[in-house]
Amino acid sequence: MAGMGYVRAALSLIAASTSSVALAQAEAPKGDDEIVVTAQRREQSLLDVPLAVTALGGDSLAERGITNSAQLGEAVPNLQINSPYGNTQPNFTLRGIGVANEYNSNQASPVGVYLDDVYLAPRTSHGMGLFDLDRVEVLRGPQGTLFGRNTTGGAINFITKRPDLSGSEGYVQLGYGNFGTFTAQGALETTLSEGVAGIRAAVNYAKGDGQIRNTFAGGRDPNSTDTLQGRLSLRLKPSESVNVVLRAYGGRDRGTQAAVHGLGAFRAGLDFFETNENRVGDNNTDAWGFSANIGVDLTDKLTLTSITSYDGGSQNLQQAADGSPLDILDITWQSQYRQFSQELRANYTGSGVTFVGGLFYGYDRNVTDNRFNLPLPPAGGFFQHYRQQRRSYAVFGQADIALTSALSLTLGARYTRDTSKYDDAFAYLFVGAVGAPDFPIASTVPCVGVPGTCAYDPAARYALKDNNNALTGRVALSYTFGSGALLYASYNRGYRAGAVNGGGYTSSSGISYIKPEYVNAFELGFKGRTADRVLTYAISAFYYDYTNQQLQDTRPGPVSFLVNAPKSEVYGLEAETTLRPINGLRVNASFGLLQSKFKELTLQGTDLAGNRLPFAPRLTGQLGADWDVVDVAGGLVAFSPNVVYASSQFFSPFNAVNVAGSAQVNSELAQGANARVNGALSWSNDTITVRAFANNLFNRKTYGYGLDLRGAGFPYNFLVPNAPRTFGISVRADF
Repeated sequence: MAGMGYVRAALSLIAASTSSVALAQAEAPKGDDEIVVTAQRREQSLLDVPLAVTALGGDSLAERGITNSAQLGEAVPNLQINSPYGNTQPNFTLRGIGVANEYNSNQASPVGVYLDDVYLAPRTSHGMGLFDLDRVEVLRGPQGTLFGRNTTGGAINFITKRPDLSGSEGYVQLGYGNFGTFTAQGALETTLSEGVAGIRAAVNYAKGDGQIRNTFAGGRDPNSTDTLQGRLSLRLKPSESVNVVLRAYGGRDRGTQAAVHGLGAFRAGLDFFETNENRVGDNNTDAWGFSANIGVDLTDKLTLTSITSYDGGSQNLQQAADGSPLDILDITWQSQYRQFSQELRANYTGSGVTFVGGLFYGYDRNVTDNRFNLPLPPAGGFFQHYRQQRRSYAVFGQADIALTSALSLTLGARYTRDTSKYDDAFAYLFVGAVGAPDFPIASTVPCVGVPGTCAYDPAARYALKDNNNALTGRVALSYTFGSGALLYASYNRGYRAGAVNGGGYTSSSGISYIKPEYVNAFELGFKGRTADRVLTYAISAFYYDYTNQQLQDTRPGPVSFLVNAPKSEVYGLEAETTLRPINGLRVNASFGLLQSKFKELTLQGTDLAGNRLPFAPRLTGQLGADWDVVDVAGGLVAFSPNVVYASSQFFSPFNAVNVAGSAQVNSELAQGANARVNGALSWSNDTITVRAFANNLFNRKTYGYGLDLRGAGFPYNFLVPNAPRTFGISVRADF
């Protein structure tokens, strides 16, 4: 098996030493404190967790210039983050597993995203600004037991700071950068009653001009920033055995749409970071939510936890998708979201056994109204409306059993039942210019047959239902050496519920539920640190048997079909390390090797077996340092450079293959190998930090997303450029 080459490479590194050779999965803290994570729904040192986990603290995120969830890929191996909407509705791809080329808002991410252990169903809410965080935990590989809902790829948990119940503190930070970007954030925490009650409030604001220049006379610049977010946390500890955290948050984004490279005739003479577009739309999103986390220690061995949440939001994305001064393709993506979740969890620690188990219920609703203006004679297009409601029920449990003082066995299982209802659906063909009232002329949903052949019926509706049941779980053996190093081997099974095609609007024939996807994952890992704590290290090798990946197939019409890729294979090797060779210098490095291919896939009559999975570069890596250079004027000057590398990747399952007889040019839907350089220089004392930064220092020109539109009947492909060089300065005061 080709994947065994990576396993042999991992074994050779493990055999070299059980105390000082290999690479790490999370960067070491600046002091000697352990990194504590909750990757297994209980507090553990990161080095004791038999999983591939990257943990990034709030300070580390700031040092690396990561201010938005869409930038996390620069710090986590084999994590790609792409979107046709810029930072809005990001698509997370871990180890090759993601939503592939899917762009509709109703699909669940196979990389589960959590905010303080609360699952966030709408992908629009995943594009959050990162502020006042305790840490971010990225769990790579299927999480089919403790984070079980739709996590075939992994899970990302954003963990916010909570009140300490002692004293008062806070900070204020102001910043200014190129593109006229002003930023402000801060937090204030106060103790209402020592050891009993405390409250913390945090806010984040950013506003800046578009990062891509629009040469169209009077046109707005794409990729602007206009963000405001706030969070309020109340912590109550009425007794030693009861801990309550109440959290409320809200936020909105009002930036302009992501830039598009489209119709080639209007790209002549333009720089990569320029466009010629008559209708630059807005990326309007809102998100809000409430949660209550209540923990009760029933005994010194048994704790019960209840997590209740209610969240909502909306998106109104106005996207000129042709990148030209012509009205070729203008889309308005509108959706309203609501979700509720309840988890009851028990944590037990006894003699030789640690157990986590519980019940989960989740509900989410998506009401969508999309409008597609196309170059039809006369001017017109399609309007689409539908409602999607999903419910998920699960019972789960995982036990860590000490077989000996050094050897542990992990057994976990989760039974899930998912139901989904797609209803109140209709779509019609209309006549009307962009921005003008539309005049319906034909029903397309419900309508089986050629678009435009069914008479318009305002009362016609379409509905479907689906349900899935799945048993997933985890088996692992882990061995702790006398040095503290951990060696583990595991099998995990992940599951993602079946889905309906949210992109079906030209005909009912394109709307149906497809099969759930599954991943059988095998992993071998090794992590630890040297006795002198100079080196923290870990390495993991993995092999995935991946079935029924859900991806989008865009066909002439334009018609979108959601389909399953029957069989795929993914395997690779990952490593991270933090080295502190001398006082004041911390070097961090990571890399990911990834091989992926469709073992069985046919789209539009074209055999794609052997093609690579989309958004799966074969090599990713980063190398950075934090160097405390010198003491000046009572403060410390620090330098933090960072280089991020990714080899070539494809944006389409077709890779460079075209359908015979079609106008496709799929070779355009790719990004070649590239390296991005970032850096920061700071001065800080006990209360003040002044930081200058530059991201993408050498202004590398790269694409983040691409979609086949030539094959759908348009005379161009859709490509989204990544951000150009950004730089600025910030001042932070802690009190």
